Amino acid sequence: MTRARFQGCQPEMDDNEIIKAYREKRHGTCFRLLHDRYAGKIYGKALTMLKAEAQAKDATQEIFTKIFLSLGKFEGQSKFSTWVYSVTYNYCIDLIRKEKRSRDLFADEVENPPDREIEEVDDGTLTTMKVNELRQVLRTISEADRTLLLLKYKDGMKIRDIAKLFNKNESAVKMQLKRAKEKAKRKHEELYGKKG
Repeated sequence: MTRARFQGCQPEMDDNEIIKAYREKRHGTCFRLLHDRYAGKIYGKALTMLKAEAQAKDATQEIFTKIFLSLGKFEGQSKFSTWVYSVTYNYCIDLIRKEKRSRDLFADEVENPPDREIEEVDDGTLTTMKVNELRQVLRTISEADRTLLLLKYKDGMKIRDIAKLFNKNESAVKMQLKRAKEKAKRKHEELYGKKG
């Protein structure tokens, strides 16, 4: 075990070093290190999206199997964490779609084409909501809108990174985000009344 760790991967190595070492030596230690780093994050995302602990645990195992089988294809064009998130998100969305619980993430673009100018909805609308009120609002909007808002405001992802994640252009993401914020604001007003 010590010898394998020495020849393979060690905890202080970064993701890319671990992946490189895994490709060269195929030591199980390398993959275990990646598993230890990302299992909790993957489970957390799966639980947020699927809303069932057992399903999230199963999804985490399936996602790691996919990652393990695809590790040789990882090109390093994005951060490994972004790639892991993309695999996780896509797996969970596929599950949701199979269960007919969600429409396509950007389906309402077809029904409501993007405006010529995108007027920004003030982020303060979301940031000033009480935590329990915000949770309730997020429960009542679509999976697509909830995911987009969580990516932007909880995970702090930049618009360009979200666009890459979903293979969309930035203006489409901005429009979807604007609509998601508007829906959240309207839902908050319905549930809790207008503030001020």
